Amino acid sequence: MSSRFQRSVLITGGTAGLGYHCALNVARKHPEYQIVIASRFDSNASAATANKLLGHENVKFLRLDLSSLGNVRSFAQDWEESKFPLIRALVLNAALQLPGDVQYTEDGYEKTFAISHLGHALLLCLLQPHLADTARVVIVSSGTHDPAQKSGMPDAKYHSAEELAHPTADSAKNAGRQRYTSTKLANVLYTYSLHRRFASINEKTTKHWTVNAFDPGLMPGTGLARDANLFERFLWHRILPKALPLLRLMLSPNIHSPEDSGEALAWLTIGPELESKSGLYYEGKAQIKTSKASYDRIKQEDLWEWTVSTLARNEEERKAFCFSDVL
Repeated sequence: MSSRFQRSVLITGGTAGLGYHCALNVARKHPEYQIVIASRFDSNASAATANKLLGHENVKFLRLDLSSLGNVRSFAQDWEESKFPLIRALVLNAALQLPGDVQYTEDGYEKTFAISHLGHALLLCLLQPHLADTARVVIVSSGTHDPAQKSGMPDAKYHSAEELAHPTADSAKNAGRQRYTSTKLANVLYTYSLHRRFASINEKTTKHWTVNAFDPGLMPGTGLARDANLFERFLWHRILPKALPLLRLMLSPNIHSPEDSGEALAWLTIGPELESKSGLYYEGKAQIKTSKASYDRIKQEDLWEWTVSTLARNEEERKAFCFSDVL
């Protein structure tokens, strides 16, 4: 079905906002790539719209519900059966922000963490055999993970992966936006853990796998606020997108349109000058340091070990998810 394409690029949450504009940029520059945008639904026919706009036929939508580990496994099985070209880039972008009370997935995990981290980690593990010898993973995080940036969001806190997945009676009372910032910290911790594994694989094999994290900045108008109250959604979608220059002047220069941040994410995904870059964090196109907590090796390994132990159904999967079969 996809043999006419040389490589695949998979972007989660690619039907709207940041992910869509990333996909559009990649598809425009690489008509020889199969661009797969994966989300729970494509109500706006984003894949068809992108193809019509570009005059290409290389963007395809596939349904993916990252809140369901069973659905992620089904997605990976479908990918195998569809025989897509090897994956040149995997962009782990999908996320949501739940400002209210704690919510859980059908598998029993806190939903913010489950979608932005756990579902993505399982997707990567299952699709690892389909990565090209030269491949990139890009994990979309957020500057809100760093309390030093004074974003106005609650400070991220990481005690353990287990507590993020299954909040205690006390931590379940934390604000929903604090669960979001903590999950974005987990994204950075996972990036650094994965980078060490990739570096070892690259050293011992002919592969060249890289991973970097990305902060798109504040992007009024995206779907991130879909679970906010009516007034907040009105501001987010109708007022703030029209006031970007003023917001940059008054609040922070790291405020962008989805189009601008999508172009920066596409650059990180396919830019040739980034071929050797790995284990780094980019605010737009600027490489910057991450939070103090994100460099804590103990936290990084706690997240890695908990993730593998949680996702692997048996010893064979555990070895595969630890990349033992590659090494």
